[in-house]
Amino acid sequence: MNPTRDASRRWQLLAIAAVIVYLIWLLAPVLMPFAVAAMLAYLGDPLADRLERLGLSRTWAATIVFVVLLVVVVGVLLLLIPLIARQVENLVNNLPRYGDWAQNVAWPWLQARLHLDPHTFDSDRLLQLIKTHIGSIGDVATTVLGKVSRSGVGIAVWLTNLVLIPVVAFYLLRDWDRLVATIDGMLPRSLQPTIAHLARESDKILGAFVRGQLLVMLALGVFYAAGLGLTGLSVGLLIGMVAGLLSFVPYLGFIIGFVAAMIAVLVQFGDWTHVLLVCGVFAVGQLLEGYVLVPKLVGDKIGLHPVAVIFAVLAGGYLFGFLGVLLALPAASVIVVLLRYLIERYRMSELYNESGPDDPVIAEVEVDVHRDGEVETSVEPAPDDRAAP
Repeated sequence: MNPTRDASRRWQLLAIAAVIVYLIWLLAPVLMPFAVAAMLAYLGDPLADRLERLGLSRTWAATIVFVVLLVVVVGVLLLLIPLIARQVENLVNNLPRYGDWAQNVAWPWLQARLHLDPHTFDSDRLLQLIKTHIGSIGDVATTVLGKVSRSGVGIAVWLTNLVLIPVVAFYLLRDWDRLVATIDGMLPRSLQPTIAHLARESDKILGAFVRGQLLVMLALGVFYAAGLGLTGLSVGLLIGMVAGLLSFVPYLGFIIGFVAAMIAVLVQFGDWTHVLLVCGVFAVGQLLEGYVLVPKLVGDKIGLHPVAVIFAVLAGGYLFGFLGVLLALPAASVIVVLLRYLIERYRMSELYNESGPDDPVIAEVEVDVHRDGEVETSVEPAPDDRAAP
């Protein structure tokens, strides 16, 4: 093989990858509806393939899957929007109670336990600042919404995205196999087997992780919402749904949901019985997630460490905004496959397997530990050096 040609090919591939990443970063504000549509098409492709194997044409299979997805999404929205609206209204009505509890219970307790200066938590000043900022945020939001409603640009953008997502999702779902075959035909023939293998491995991880994680989020949201609702917590349904939706980041949904539920239950009831009930709900939820949902729905061979998931979400959000958060976990799954491949290539390389020459200087190292705790290291020359005159 020609080393110069191999190096040139590697640089070409790196240049192509860099151009693709730069275009994604440059077009991130425009790619949102297309990314959402691609995820919907990817999630619906296995079902469309099954219907196609039953004898239906690809167009009819894509139409049936698209209608099912549309009915599910619309049904969930029609069910959740009124429920969320009532929960948010209930939360807003209870805000004075949360303020009184923080002022009269939480802050004095912290001052007593932490031995802080009484003026450290100036509740009146903090409440005044909160009220001031809430008012300013409301004024800014009102101004922005007024400008958007007058100009119509923001509404037009949202409506365009809402129309684009289902349309693009349908066409991607219908032509998914054709697009995959086209991309496969454009790959360099020398790299096609390797890329096809990596694509299959990535599809396995994406299928297990993305689809499984969505089911885990849904199951945890339903469980937390039902459990907190049964405890009598007035905003339990809202807290439970938020905790379930945030569970794709390890421990984030649990921490936010648990803290919010504890504050709400202390304000609403203020007794240990309901506190223990809330603790029990989240304890059972964690056991359910760790020992039932994740092993059954996601699997234990994904290879995404919780730290890697957190870093991927933060890095994706920093680089590409909400689009980066949306694509962080799929991208991390693909990167895991690439890293495994590179590690295997490294272990088969001469750099890893080639044995180095014996060191002629140091042959033995003896360490004597004395009774007083001091360590003395003696170095003896190699046998060849001992025979030297």
